[in-house]
Amino acid sequence: MDLIELVEKSKDAATVSRVFGEPVRHGDIVVIPVARVAQGGGGGHGRGTGERGDEGGGSGGGFGYSATPAGVFVLKDGEALWRPAIDVNRIVIGGQFVAVVLLLTLRSILKRRRRKR
Repeated sequence: MDLIELVEKSKDAATVSRVFGEPVRHGDIVVIPVARVAQGGGGGHGRGTGERGDEGGGSGGGFGYSATPAGVFVLKDGEALWRPAIDVNRIVIGGQFVAVVLLLTLRSILKRRRRKR
């Protein structure tokens, strides 16, 4: 695959359908799923001579993207409501971080009190 093909494939991957899913209808309610999408790519080409004087060259490239749920739009009675997706893993990791900081702070406070006695 050459660099031009890589760029063309990356443009095909960056579509609105990657962010907004197919609407789901249930009676008079329409739900539209939404995702956060990030993508990136790169490539390069080079030529040069080696230590022995032989010429060479090469090229390479790569592309990647990720998508995570962001939430849904709920369309009901002419109103659009945003309902965010809850990332439980992020909440748990945040709670653990706060707990570690709290414990380290308490430890340093107790050490200072012991030194003063």
